[in-house]
Amino acid sequence: MQTLMEFLATFCCAIFSGAAVYINAVEHPARMSCGIKVALSEWAPSYKRATVMQASLAVLGFVFSIIAWFAGSGIWVLVAGTLLVLVAPFTLLVIMPTNHRLLALNADEDLEEAALLLNRWNRLHRVRSGLSLAALVIFLVAA
Repeated sequence: MQTLMEFLATFCCAIFSGAAVYINAVEHPARMSCGIKVALSEWAPSYKRATVMQASLAVLGFVFSIIAWFAGSGIWVLVAGTLLVLVAPFTLLVIMPTNHRLLALNADEDLEEAALLLNRWNRLHRVRSGLSLAALVIFLVAA
């Protein structure tokens, strides 16, 4: 049971990390290269779809790490799971205000503000990528 839970926690973290890094390194620069109007229009549906996937992975990875820890894993598995789930409160407290402002913008009228907010969003999202990558390294070293 312990090994399976460690594997599942690490697997969830790896998928989360890969998606987060992909968003920062590939998807966001690509959307921004299409112009601010297109970038803003693409950001909203991408954000909504990614939210479901990434929130689920963060919570499941954390839950699996807790179960693994109770089953006998070392404290580092719990630390990694905690780092992974910290993306949720960071998102809710720090990134969410920017998300709400982006969702409220008019793509035809608010291009200057949209550019600023999209760039801020990408910088903030890098924290999510960093937390998940740190968690992944800990999971892998702990294994």
